[in-house]
Amino acid sequence: MSTAGTGVTAEMETRNEERSANTAAAMDIVVCLGPWYEDAPENVLSPLLLTLQQALGDRASRTLIAYPASDPQAQSWQHDGLLLQPYLPSSKMHQLAVQTATSYLSLYEIMRAHESACGILLGAEAQSLQAPAIRGMVEAVCDRGADLGLACYDITPYEGLVNASMLYPLTRAIFQVKATFPLALDLAMSSRMAERMAAAAQKCTAAGQPEALVWPAAEAATAGFTVAEVSAGVRDLPHPTGGDLSSLLNTVASSVFSDIEAKASFWQRTRPSLPLLEIEAVPSQTRTADPVGPEEITELVEGFRIAYGNLHEIWSLVLPPQTLLGLKRLSRASAEEFAMPDALWVRIVYDFVLAHRLRTINRGHLMGSLTPLYLAWVASHIIAGANGSSLDTLARAFEADKPYLVSRWRWPDRFNP
Repeated sequence: MSTAGTGVTAEMETRNEERSANTAAAMDIVVCLGPWYEDAPENVLSPLLLTLQQALGDRASRTLIAYPASDPQAQSWQHDGLLLQPYLPSSKMHQLAVQTATSYLSLYEIMRAHESACGILLGAEAQSLQAPAIRGMVEAVCDRGADLGLACYDITPYEGLVNASMLYPLTRAIFQVKATFPLALDLAMSSRMAERMAAAAQKCTAAGQPEALVWPAAEAATAGFTVAEVSAGVRDLPHPTGGDLSSLLNTVASSVFSDIEAKASFWQRTRPSLPLLEIEAVPSQTRTADPVGPEEITELVEGFRIAYGNLHEIWSLVLPPQTLLGLKRLSRASAEEFAMPDALWVRIVYDFVLAHRLRTINRGHLMGSLTPLYLAWVASHIIAGANGSSLDTLARAFEADKPYLVSRWRWPDRFNP
């Protein structure tokens, strides 16, 4: 894969290859720590390194731990039998604390230098992972033949709601990958998967977007690669480091909508679901959430009512009359009766995907108007509680209505608000 013309990427590659020359022995596995570990002292890394030792077992001697260091003169060092090698980070931590384009490029360059068959990216707060979770990701690639191993976390019903409402059901319906966390913080890749992710990431850095999100589940699907889901148990989930909800939702939704557009020639064809290799590394457990007070629910519902009055004109440029009617009814519902049907939410998301592609209105305005609709879904989800739709039920609704998206994508003029 050429990195010509990518500026920061080419510089990063050159410096990291120079560093790799000092420890050029072939390594079976590379574990790459992201920018949140930049210049972390040994005492901060120690808990994670202990977990890695336990996870890797006999494989530890054939594993390289790559960590970000701003000092170009930083040297490799040993920690209780683990080899740590510095690499030069080319971007700071993303405000969402997720893996970005430069993370995949860094991993691939180090894997290539050491002829590694397996690469692992660990996200922020990775010291909270249990050793069997990391071992399961390694085994998914090294022993079970998977190209991509995505961690699956045990979370409460009110955590990961952007994933539950959009990322998981869209990935499952459109790319037919049933991995619960398509943008997992922690993942393992084969060498060919790492190369593919680096190629996708390179397009981002060439466009001056080194912190862009790249979607591994979608890349694996389009390549026909094997995907594994590894149960990882409970994990500390890092909080966003900046930005309000609207800007964060804009970042994630815009990225996944753009990826859907880029891969339209793939997903418009009828294909069987991609087999998912399930690995139970850590036994799953059901977690409960702290109750949400009625004041917070009322605030969400009232916020939607205000947004309905202020944004109805914008929504009417994006959403068909039937959906607008559903929103009108929702705006008149009391807090106790506030319930957004799955079918309504699915149509909203699909129509926003289409409007994003067609640039029906300015994308900034478009994505800003999605936030109150998402919060309406959140309110409905919380009010429904245990009686509401499951993650699987909502995903099935997205799958059932996919023909609507395909039809509108091919013939957008059939509906002109």
